[in-house]
Amino acid sequence: MSTIHIEVVETSSLGDRSYLAHDGRVALVVDPQRDIDRILALAGRLGVRITHVAETHLHNDYISGGLALAKVTGAAYLVAGADEVDFDRTPVADGEEITVSDTMRVAVVGTPGHTFHHLSYILSGPDGAEGVFTGGSLLFGTTGRTDLLGEQHARALARHQHASVRRLADLLPDGAHIWPTHGFGSFCSATQSDAPDSTIGREKRVNPALRLEADDFVTQTLAGLDAYPAYYAHMGARNSAGAGLIDLTPVETADATRLHERIAAGEWVVDLRSRKAFARRHLTGTLSFGLDGPMATWLAWLSPWGTPITLLGESAEQIAVAQRELARIGIDRPAAAATGGPEEWAGGDGTRLDTLTTATFADLAAARAGRSAGDLPAPDAVLDVRMGNEWRDGHIDGATHIPLPELPARLAEVPAGTVWVHCGSGYRAAAATSLLNRAGREAVHIDDAYADAADAGLPLTAPGN
Repeated sequence: MSTIHIEVVETSSLGDRSYLAHDGRVALVVDPQRDIDRILALAGRLGVRITHVAETHLHNDYISGGLALAKVTGAAYLVAGADEVDFDRTPVADGEEITVSDTMRVAVVGTPGHTFHHLSYILSGPDGAEGVFTGGSLLFGTTGRTDLLGEQHARALARHQHASVRRLADLLPDGAHIWPTHGFGSFCSATQSDAPDSTIGREKRVNPALRLEADDFVTQTLAGLDAYPAYYAHMGARNSAGAGLIDLTPVETADATRLHERIAAGEWVVDLRSRKAFARRHLTGTLSFGLDGPMATWLAWLSPWGTPITLLGESAEQIAVAQRELARIGIDRPAAAATGGPEEWAGGDGTRLDTLTTATFADLAAARAGRSAGDLPAPDAVLDVRMGNEWRDGHIDGATHIPLPELPARLAEVPAGTVWVHCGSGYRAAAATSLLNRAGREAVHIDDAYADAADAGLPLTAPGN
């Protein structure tokens, strides 16, 4: 029985995993998120001392907590020696072996593809290799995307990615575990993971990088890449510079008057409640980015970088959760926050409150066919805010396509009249509808799963058309 234990620290809101590997006494942490209090608390519960912190690569989708964790614990900070950084680290390179304890050691393997200097770490115990921390290289049923350093490098990196994955498969036994950082919803993944865990043997059966020849893999990988969050452009530079500790203390409280001023100034005042609560009643001019979805990813992607963001939540706990999620991607301090409900945020002025008109795909089908759809306004246009790959996989005939991340800059392109807005599940459509309402447009939020469009009898365009 292995003496090495792997603890997974999930950040589901960003689609990433960090890891703490330990032998009951000392621990290695791989790819920690910026809020290192989670890692420190875990190590404390386990009674282990963190002696090594390792980065597989300079991350593009979040700010690392590696440097701060290493400073707090006194651990060696393992970072690729080929990466140019502005902080002290223990530079490591392909072929090196690091002794973590008398029962744990890691072999450094160069696995370029996701980035040029990407590393993987093979973890071994007394009985040999147990598994490999693969970062953005070999994922569950897929690989990390290869275009984050610029489209001009995507093809070359895809070829590197193919070779790197095959190298890992050659180095490790079929039973070796795979512990990737990406693939659980992160846009760093070429496609999403197809399983909750995996081994080298399983990947040999299902992973395109191990089933396709290099040319076919490159073609397939590049063809499947869609847009990724605009804020990624800031993450690499912050990680190269080295991020310090984050400040999660409460921010300034905004009263009703101050909220009115911020909305009037065109600032982003964000309602963190569920989209259903937002639909029932909300403060006019606010935007729906509920904590029941990937709030940080979409908010940071859509809002102009550096714009003041004010958070509205039902409780201080909601504000704290949002503040933590935003800090992970470099939005260090919201401008202000308020708790309670719409009536309080409006200062008792009912004229400053609004509702969001909602519908289903069945309602849309009825309205298009001239049948009664209750009190819903007739649709002059249908707006699809899904991503490009989703649109190409099929869409409603006659719909206008503007991916949600592009909507703030393309509001003028939205057809005139009443617009019915949909996405894949309803979350993104709520954000889009609130953006349209803030711009003075009449919009209906289709809070429904896209799979129901066909069942409702709506005419759909086949994939690829």
